[in-house]
Amino acid sequence: MTKHTFEQAKENNLEKLKLYVPVVSRVHGPTHPVFYEVQKSYDKIINKINTGNTDLEEDFNNLRTITDNYNVPTDVCETYEAVYTMLKELDQAYKQ
Repeated sequence: MTKHTFEQAKENNLEKLKLYVPVVSRVHGPTHPVFYEVQKSYDKIINKINTGNTDLEEDFNNLRTITDNYNVPTDVCETYEAVYTMLKELDQAYKQ
């Protein structure tokens, strides 16, 4: 994966995540309740970004724990996988 700055990663991913996260939660939440926790963490990160708070280390640590380092379950759709991929990209860009 090409290295991105956090700003580039936000630009590349936030609009899609805004659309995808609620859909994945609705479709997969009942069989993958962990995604509800992913959604809560994602919402918290977005709220912080929108208020100018750049202290996201704890939030990304939480996401890595919840998702087992963005390990995609085998029985989910491509959109679920895309959400994990985009969150991982944001996480990696944040750490740079």
